[in-house]
Amino acid sequence: MKAKTLTIAFAVVVFLLGIVGTGHVMAQTPPPPTAAAVPPPDSATPAPPPAGPAAEPGTAQVENPYGLGALLENGDFVSHGVLTILALMSLGTWYIFVTKYWEQARLMGQAKVTEKKFWTAANLEDGIDKLAKNNVFRNVAERGQQAMARQGGMLSQADWVQMSLARAVDEENARLGGGISFLASVGSTAPFVGLFGTVWGILNALTAIGIAGQASIDKVAGPVGEALIMTALGLAVAVPAVLCYNLLVRRNKVLNEKFRSFANDLQTYLLSSKR
Repeated sequence: MKAKTLTIAFAVVVFLLGIVGTGHVMAQTPPPPTAAAVPPPDSATPAPPPAGPAAEPGTAQVENPYGLGALLENGDFVSHGVLTILALMSLGTWYIFVTKYWEQARLMGQAKVTEKKFWTAANLEDGIDKLAKNNVFRNVAERGQQAMARQGGMLSQADWVQMSLARAVDEENARLGGGISFLASVGSTAPFVGLFGTVWGILNALTAIGIAGQASIDKVAGPVGEALIMTALGLAVAVPAVLCYNLLVRRNKVLNEKFRSFANDLQTYLLSSKR
């Protein structure tokens, strides 16, 4: 009897709990939307356009406050003076290189013409006439011809010929080598000119630190960037000057050998023709 009573009581409790739980869930479930809240499909309100792909943000162009432009605009008289000197060195280097290279090419062309026309002539006068008036080898030949006309005195005719041809060759070599020493000077001094600008930029950086009382990056970035630009410009001027100097000197040696060979052959011809 007691067990039957407990079973009936347990069944009643379970039934009551089920009712309470069902009611609690029904209370939490939101009511369905009414028909008035849903707009009719033929409403005059236009539907919003579909969202397209998001526009990519544009890349902002940030001006470099520590570049060469800032140095030209904000630099002091020392930095501007260093830049002017380096610019003049660079312009002089390229001007001398272009003019001397063209002159060397012209003389090498004259050497080839002389080998073909001068030594195939019947005599000295005919060989000189075959050469152009601006041909440097013609000048050497005329100097030798004039030396042959000189007789008597302390020197013999052979000495006059040798001395005249040697002087003619030396004059042509000196004229050909003129201006090349400027390239050597630029190659050896341009790095130090840039280094002077570097030291000045570092001095400005230390001055900015002392005035600000702290070594913040915005105080020293400008002067240090100026110093590095000066060093780079000094090297950019010096390296081409050294390379151009070596090239021109090597080509001058080739022309010098051609002048001396022509003078020696001409001297041999002149002295042998008088015997």
